[in-house]
Amino acid sequence: MIQKSKTSRGRPRAYDPDTALRQAMAAFWDAGYAATSLDDLSVATGMNRPSLYGAFGDKRTLYRKALDQYRAMGEEALAQALARDVPLDEALRRAYLAALSVYFSGGMGARGCFMIGTAVTEAVADPELRGTLRSGFRSFDRAFEDRFQFARYQGELPSGADPAILAKLASAVLYFLAIRSRAGETRDALEAIAEGAVAFLCGAARPPDRRRRADRTR
Repeated sequence: MIQKSKTSRGRPRAYDPDTALRQAMAAFWDAGYAATSLDDLSVATGMNRPSLYGAFGDKRTLYRKALDQYRAMGEEALAQALARDVPLDEALRRAYLAALSVYFSGGMGARGCFMIGTAVTEAVADPELRGTLRSGFRSFDRAFEDRFQFARYQGELPSGADPAILAKLASAVLYFLAIRSRAGETRDALEAIAEGAVAFLCGAARPPDRRRRADRTR
């Protein structure tokens, strides 16, 4: 007897979950959570409402999954940019240029940061989402802080530099770039600001020259 191989009799999945989630993220990103309807999500993903519910749950759950995916992507990209294979200034520069590439993506023009553009508004009335947003910001702070600590250990920063404070300033530049890009600032202008921020973060932590300080007190 010839044995027949066992095959699944279920209907094959007609969508790729990761692709559908990215498409849903793009819809939320462009219009915001509140203004994105289930019909919009159906059009974006090519899935009808029952399929959306079956795959991702309700609209809120789908949004949370998109936010989690964006955060994971952002953390990975930041970790790669801040790798220790280059000097501190180059690592910071890579981080900001990578962020700008994301902020200026999308077919409708610059859309900034997905977390800031959508979650900041929703977090006001949603404590759970507010916690997720806060946790995401802190993860970025930690990534910068670890890189500044290494730079201090390597002698690129003075022993008195505070990696935690520098990290929050570095993160603040990310958010500034995100907001200004969505507001219509040109990429060239924001790249120039990022370059100035790199110079500040790498130079402002160094102690001032004692002779110049003495001259100012005379």
